[in-house]
Amino acid sequence: MYYWLFKWLLFAPVLKLVCRPWLEGAENIPPKGAVVLVSNHLSYGDTVILPAVVERKITFPAKAELFKGRSLGGKVVSWFLRRVGMLPMDRSGGRASAESVDHVGAILRAGEIVGIYAEGTRSPDGRLYKGKTGVARLVLGHQVRVLPVGTVSTQFVKGWFGVPYMRRPGIRIGKPLDFSAYYDQAANREVLRWVTDEIMAAVQELTGQEYVDVYATSIKSGALDGRNIEEKVLARPGLGNRVPPTTAELAAESGEPGQP
Repeated sequence: MYYWLFKWLLFAPVLKLVCRPWLEGAENIPPKGAVVLVSNHLSYGDTVILPAVVERKITFPAKAELFKGRSLGGKVVSWFLRRVGMLPMDRSGGRASAESVDHVGAILRAGEIVGIYAEGTRSPDGRLYKGKTGVARLVLGHQVRVLPVGTVSTQFVKGWFGVPYMRRPGIRIGKPLDFSAYYDQAANREVLRWVTDEIMAAVQELTGQEYVDVYATSIKSGALDGRNIEEKVLARPGLGNRVPPTTAELAAESGEPGQP
């Protein structure tokens, strides 16, 4: 209930009046059924614009730390995220992380939409960064449709009296990507990497961003300080990587019967 109240009484009308967002490709979202939307991540505004312009409810996994705020602002954010149904994502590993993934899976099993920022964090400079393979594991493991999403101009700029706002932000939703041939290889690392790169390449086509083949989290943590990051700029994600064989293709090569 809170999701729809916030959407129709606050975010959608205010954003429409102040920011005038636009949406392309809405027809690519099925009216029902489980879907994973995979988007680039430019700013905090992405998580507001996308649910505001898409008719169906979108559930986002959010880092667990946001649900544990102790300051007044942190408590407000935690209250809001819980009320609108967002999911805490524990990234510490082990059982806690596994339970977080299970919660996301429950949303998909219920036939709803999950939104994923595969880069794992906001872009530090507006470019597109390497996607994390958890998104491929989710898509293959739950055998669901995946739609690439491109957010454009969602960065905040200063308006009158220094109040931040977004200047004509936009959302482009691409056509569904079919990875059904790899549903039985959800544990294959090569397949997971290839599927993730293909999804990110589709996102890049929608946004036109320059692609950097490193994780954005490595940039933000300083792990790559002193290295020439420009050497990691590629024309597209997964450039030069081979298309992994399907189980049926492997069986045909070995002369063994493949799975139907």
